[in-house]
Amino acid sequence: MNRLVLGAFCALVMVAVGLFWWQGRAAVERGAPPPEPAASSPDPNALPSANVADMRGPAPPEASELTREEQRFFRYDRDRDRRITRNEMMSTRTDGFRALDKDGNNLLTFEEWAVATSTRFSGMDSDGNGWLNPAEFATSAPRPAATPRCRC
Repeated sequence: MNRLVLGAFCALVMVAVGLFWWQGRAAVERGAPPPEPAASSPDPNALPSANVADMRGPAPPEASELTREEQRFFRYDRDRDRRITRNEMMSTRTDGFRALDKDGNNLLTFEEWAVATSTRFSGMDSDGNGWLNPAEFATSAPRPAATPRCRC
């Protein structure tokens, strides 16, 4: 019986908190200014572009002489505090980024990404019909890691 009463009480508290949150959010949204009207572009199917000719991204860090295991560890440990955080683990995709950054300014434009994606698609579309069937799409799957034949 106590569990039933406690569960009902908790459910009522959660509903009350939800109502207060919802009413507070509605008041904030009511006082917000209306959104700016979107600028109409001449072609709604036009691809986005940016002028990054004068922009330059930060330089990549310099490598030093380390053992192979230290290099592997420090590839993830960016701040060299001997601890790998989740953000550090996820930020190691620089080689893939550099492959897409054709002009080398450490800024990836939509055009650079689109050229790489279009080239990849063209390579997978073996019959050149403009679409991928399941067999063509399967060629884009990552190669499985080699496994040793024996565990000696």
